Amino acid sequence: MAASVPVVEYFVREIPRRQGPPLSLKQCSTGDVGCVVWDAAIVLSKYLETDRMRPTWPGRTVLELGSGTAVVGLMAATLGAFVTVTDLDELQDLLQLNIMENQHLVTGTIKAKVLKWGEDVSEFLPPPDYVLMADCIYYEKSLQPLIKTLNELSGDNTHIFCCYEQRTMGNNPVVEKKFFEVSIGFSWRSLILISTLL
Repeated sequence: MAASVPVVEYFVREIPRRQGPPLSLKQCSTGDVGCVVWDAAIVLSKYLETDRMRPTWPGRTVLELGSGTAVVGLMAATLGAFVTVTDLDELQDLLQLNIMENQHLVTGTIKAKVLKWGEDVSEFLPPPDYVLMADCIYYEKSLQPLIKTLNELSGDNTHIFCCYEQRTMGNNPVVEKKFFEVSIGFSWRSLILISTLL
């Protein structure tokens, strides 16, 4: 008897854009943290399309780490960037589904690839113009692999945008503090922090 394949149920979250139709993101009703759109991803997405940032994206290479539903990468791609969204193997179907659902809004390019922090990044080189990450600072065990990946992906002209929700409960404040302590090799002028306190 063949094993039954679990049925994935989705629900949709629309993310308004300043110009044109909204992004339509499928989220999983069950699963790990990468299956839903988090507030920090919305904040970073909205920041990308501000008047200050909007002219930045056409023709730029962008890599998103821990993409989950791909909302941040998709926003950059709608603004003309050449985007690679990355996450673990188990999230690739969701990434591909959301790319397909929003392809008609993309004016740049977007593709999804597997990237596990701390492992080989050679296929993502040369360094992108921008690395985007939303709500990737929450799990202490992943800090060193994340910093290793950021170091190996970053060139002299790479800018890293990091957006995270400042959490006040549990181990989260310690993890956030440790991230900035172990990332001392980065120039703080090129690491833009958008902190949301919810």
